[in-house]
Amino acid sequence: MAEYVEQGIGATPQSVAAGGNVVLTDSVPCTKGLIIHRNDSGILTLRGRVSNACQQFARYLVEYHGNIAVAEGGTPGEISLALAISGEIVPATLARVTPAAVGDYFSVSSARYVTVPAGCCYNIAIENASDQTILVDNLNVIVTRVA
Repeated sequence: MAEYVEQGIGATPQSVAAGGNVVLTDSVPCTKGLIIHRNDSGILTLRGRVSNACQQFARYLVEYHGNIAVAEGGTPGEISLALAISGEIVPATLARVTPAAVGDYFSVSSARYVTVPAGCCYNIAIENASDQTILVDNLNVIVTRVA
């Protein structure tokens, strides 16, 4: 099965505006062309390429793990990351924390199966689902084709 690993976002924490995507770098690309990403972009494309005419979809497991904090100038309170498919947040992937102070990091993670119809493509991203700018550090995204 194809696997794509996004090994972090760089040497320093990334500031992500409310509703913005985390920019991904340092990828280990899928050599089969099933999972497509351009470095320094926040979007991954999952292709619904199938091996036989009877198969109706391709299925991927998308996992993310990272650390988030309220950015300087922000207000301590609930912050979150989530998986977005075609720009729409998947509520079941919302990972929330409530730091008591600016700069307090918490670890968050989530996973979700994404089913892509045969012949289609879905764009996915890890999005700041908070109402303020957050810091994201050591984010890893792993996408594995499972069917």
